[in-house]
Amino acid sequence: MSSTTSSFPERIELTGQGLVLRDWTEADLTAMPELFDHPDIAYWTPLVSPFDEAAARARLDRDREMRAQGTVILLAITVDGGAPLGEVMLRRAPEGMEIGYAVGPAHRGQGLAVRAVRVMAAYAFERMGAERVILELEAENAASVAVATRAGFTLLDVPLITGEEKGRPFSLQTWGLSRP
Repeated sequence: MSSTTSSFPERIELTGQGLVLRDWTEADLTAMPELFDHPDIAYWTPLVSPFDEAAARARLDRDREMRAQGTVILLAITVDGGAPLGEVMLRRAPEGMEIGYAVGPAHRGQGLAVRAVRVMAAYAFERMGAERVILELEAENAASVAVATRAGFTLLDVPLITGEEKGRPFSLQTWGLSRP
């Protein structure tokens, strides 16, 4: 199966590593601002700031649109299928399948990002036919570098991705994990 031609399922629930990664629902709209309206998330991610209920509604709508287009999967990180603790993303990119994540400030320090990345990488390999998955992150983001390392990714010898977002320049490293 080629990762560039297959579509994403309408509904997804992934389990593993003590987590349940599930689709976002209407019921999650009120929880999303608590997870994503934080200076760290505003600084390190492309999520809008402030992140209020209107931003949550727009994100859920955009999530469904991108899923239907077959470009992005956004899943809530949970431990039991209930309350969301963060988000993990799988995106088709020219460089391959890219994973991204954000964990709410109250839920950090539990290994949620590492475990969610591992589960999503396994999905990309086993179900989407990916040969490699990547993370794109800033070297200064020590927490994300630690996630990449603990999840088994290695820094790739490729040019930095540079740009500007939210009025600040960024320089992204590309980390990769090959199919086992």
